[in-house]
Amino acid sequence: MIFINLVFSESLSLNHRMHNLYTKFVRILELCKQFSHNLVNEHGNIVRRDPIPEFSDLEVVALSLAVESESIDSEKWLFDCKLQEFQETIPHLISRRQFNDRRKKIAGLCEAIRKRIALEMDGGEDFFLVDSKPIEACRPARGKRCKKAGVSWLHHLWGQGIHRG
Repeated sequence: MIFINLVFSESLSLNHRMHNLYTKFVRILELCKQFSHNLVNEHGNIVRRDPIPEFSDLEVVALSLAVESESIDSEKWLFDCKLQEFQETIPHLISRRQFNDRRKKIAGLCEAIRKRIALEMDGGEDFFLVDSKPIEACRPARGKRCKKAGVSWLHHLWGQGIHRG
């Protein structure tokens, strides 16, 4: 995820590179709070009848964006290993299943915050791409084209004379 041309009163990091997932989570949570006015209540949650969760909707959004910015694509590794380091600093951390369920439920909130951030960017751009869900566009098409028994995609390419060189 790229935030270009945003003006902050203070730097996101002292060394302009943040390698600590917790640091990114805290900074992105600050951004989410800044851009979520009128979208969430005082607890950082979308208004609903359910009990008030201790790990707020904004925290779910911030964690999702922080994980994305770290290019972490294994939720199992994230929850089994990486987040174990932060159990004391993030005391109300939810489980992997709860994280996935809540992230699906608040996808609209995340999108609204992303749009607000994009509107604050100034540079005359007509389009902003903020991607959080990679889509494998080629695999289904390749699978249909290469349904030859015992022939892999790579063998298919070599057979057609198409190869990297």
